[in-house]
Amino acid sequence: MTFPPDPLPPAPAPFDLEAIGAGLVFARSLAELADALRAGAPGGAAVVQAPPGTGKTTLVPPLLANLTLGAAAERQRIIVTQPRRVAARSAARRLAALDGSRLGDRVGYSVRGERQAGPATLIEFVTPGILLNRLLADPGLETAGAVIVDEVHERGLETDLLLGMLHEVRQLRGDLALVAMSATLDAPRFAALIGEGAEGPDAGDSDGGGPAPVVDCPSALHPLEVEWVPAAAARLDERGVTRAFLDHVADTAAAAHARDLASGRDCDALVFVPGAWEVSYVAGRLRGRQRAGALNAEVLELHGQIGPAEQDRAVSGRVPGGSPRIIVSTSLAESSLTVPGVRLVIDSGLSREPRRDAGRGMSGLVNVSCSRASAEQRAGRAARQGPGRVVRCFDQKTFGAAPAHPTPEIAVADLTGAALILACWGSPGGRGLALPDDPPQSAMDEAVEVLRELGAVNADGVATDLGKALSRVPADPRLARALLDGADAVGVRNAAEAVALVAGDQRAPGADLPRLLAALRAGKDPASRRWADDVRRMEAIARHERPAAAAAGPVAAAGAPGFVVALAFPDRVARRVPGEGPERYLLTSGTRAGLPAGSSLSGHDWLAVADVSRAQGRDAAGTGAVIRSAAPLTADAAETAARHLLSDTVEARFSQGRVTARKERRLGAIVLASTPVRPSAAEGRAAVSRALEKVGLGGIGWSTAADGLRRRLALLRRELGDPWPDVSEPALLACLDVWLAPELEALAGGAPASGIDLEEPLRRLLPWPEAGRLNELAPERLEVPSGSRVKIDYPDVDDGGRPVVAVKLQECFGWAQTPRLVDGRVPVLFHLLSPARRPLAVTDDLASFWSGPYAQVRSEMRGRYPRHPWPEDPWTAPATARTKVRG
Repeated sequence: MTFPPDPLPPAPAPFDLEAIGAGLVFARSLAELADALRAGAPGGAAVVQAPPGTGKTTLVPPLLANLTLGAAAERQRIIVTQPRRVAARSAARRLAALDGSRLGDRVGYSVRGERQAGPATLIEFVTPGILLNRLLADPGLETAGAVIVDEVHERGLETDLLLGMLHEVRQLRGDLALVAMSATLDAPRFAALIGEGAEGPDAGDSDGGGPAPVVDCPSALHPLEVEWVPAAAARLDERGVTRAFLDHVADTAAAAHARDLASGRDCDALVFVPGAWEVSYVAGRLRGRQRAGALNAEVLELHGQIGPAEQDRAVSGRVPGGSPRIIVSTSLAESSLTVPGVRLVIDSGLSREPRRDAGRGMSGLVNVSCSRASAEQRAGRAARQGPGRVVRCFDQKTFGAAPAHPTPEIAVADLTGAALILACWGSPGGRGLALPDDPPQSAMDEAVEVLRELGAVNADGVATDLGKALSRVPADPRLARALLDGADAVGVRNAAEAVALVAGDQRAPGADLPRLLAALRAGKDPASRRWADDVRRMEAIARHERPAAAAAGPVAAAGAPGFVVALAFPDRVARRVPGEGPERYLLTSGTRAGLPAGSSLSGHDWLAVADVSRAQGRDAAGTGAVIRSAAPLTADAAETAARHLLSDTVEARFSQGRVTARKERRLGAIVLASTPVRPSAAEGRAAVSRALEKVGLGGIGWSTAADGLRRRLALLRRELGDPWPDVSEPALLACLDVWLAPELEALAGGAPASGIDLEEPLRRLLPWPEAGRLNELAPERLEVPSGSRVKIDYPDVDDGGRPVVAVKLQECFGWAQTPRLVDGRVPVLFHLLSPARRPLAVTDDLASFWSGPYAQVRSEMRGRYPRHPWPEDPWTAPATARTKVRG
């Protein structure tokens, strides 16, 4: 008996683009975009270039959904990336409202720790990290019919990786549509990237290989008034954004908003500052004015560290009949969000960008001048819904000196996480992957080396099974490894809590991670719910990868955060520096860092540091680096977590002319114990060689005789070349074993340098038989007509000067021919002296001197030195070193 097939589910209704696009500027460009995508069907590619506020994020996803509704059901979903969680939620909520559907049905979103989407979802907004994880799990992205990568101009690291990986997906799946959207005029580079060679098994004879078409949309700006109100105070100092400048920003915002209200413009204001701390400071100052009755506005904050509800409240429009609003925001509201009702923007002109300090093993965000493109986007926020005004708290010269575009994150960020994604994707180090910019080779090499140490990649950089497991943990690979290793030591739950704590974006008060952990556990932090979701997810991963892990381990629960952080970042285990106050620490990496002033962690002997950055922020205890988050650690736990950094060595040093040694037990750069010992001969020789390479042979000392011989040999080398030896410092250091071996052995054995004369070792370099002419070619002394043998002062080794003889004038009477050295090649330069041995003349031509300048010297000197001969005829006068004979 046969049964009829089940009826197919009804096709979903298309989106009503006319209704959704009412009043949106980009609606005029929809037909052009549709034509461009159809031209590349079944899976076209295009770049949309449109300023913020034109409606591209609202209109392009439903357009693609309508174009793909005829495809297989499993490939109908349109995935849209947004660089920030709040932007993904806001965009999904707005589109669902315009579609008249419930959020999570036809339109949904997925961000870390939060998801509103189901089987029937046609358009899903996600963060780049979510899509990267999906690609690693499903490289063909089989459930998607199109991907839209929004805000590509921001040049976020994950977005750049997505573009390269999606380009490869389209090589296999010619039916996958790809749209990149940019708010600035850099679309051609992205068009070239995503359009080249995008052909797959279903592409047939389609013509691939050229750049993707660019669909431009004119600006939607209304008239915009620009004011320049620079502060008298500096914007930045060595500690970050100055409080005086932030006061200026807050006061300027209050005055500008009050002026708009007074002129009848009942509008909201958007204030841009670089980071969460600056947002809180400026908002606090504005609220102070509000409480004093000097400000008629509700003050809201918008940044990544507040909870979703507060973020959503800030980006939603004003409640009907509500008070005017001033929203103080980071760059989060720059391009990926449109805040309704804003007609006034106050711009600090600053932003936070990632920077990596390879020398000290640190990375983090630093305050810099924002790019001109960013400043223009911020200003444009004031003129989306009507005439607006931007007040820039800097001058036009500063604007002109700013970079044109933001620095690509791939060029300046820590690449460890990116390197793991690339390894799991099958492109170790990014090899063969088309990216907007190649990663810096040195940074990528360091990242791959970290992954090798973690066991995440093999010798060829290919991801291991462990590496693939680590990539599933939503955290830095080092934290992911600490989650798995820490599960055995502190228990699965404690390990998951610690990793979720560090991987989150909450700020630890006073850098104290246990204090933040207590607040999250108690639900007192706005991010408690998201942290709890992260803990559950990480706990599940840890139990899957470590099924034998116990509920508790040998490390007490109170010490779990410090131990797990130390496992993740053993190079950041830190010990307090004795005698330098309770806030200064030395890390195993060798970096010195300080806690913020008043931190509750001050005084702990050991810390596990999760985040340390250059001291552009506040209170670094004068060390040049500031600890942003850390947890206490015991000495035993420090040695256990960073045991691969433990070493027992004899450290021999050559200083103050003698070799000494100490046996040291170290944890990286931290000396745990040090006792004096007698070095071995090899250790002593190595210490001497290191010291001489650093300070030169002056560390032993040049005697007068040795220095004189070296200068003579240098002149012969300069004038005659081989076989006379090169006695420059680099040449002598390069062949210590040839000419200084016995002396090195003596020094290594404890002999003092004061007992070593380098003259005899230098003579070992003399060439034979040429050495027999040394005194003839470059004598130590020169006999003058008076009979005196005067020392020749040879030029310094690296000096191109001439030999000098300083002698009293009277001792050279009658000497017409200037003597020459080195077989007549080098004339001697005479410094003719007075009886008091003060210089009278410098000449290398004695005959000319006697015939000319001597007469003037005689007339000036014979009255001053009457007891010494000053003959009218120096040619015939006897040379003498004595005074006149008394009559």
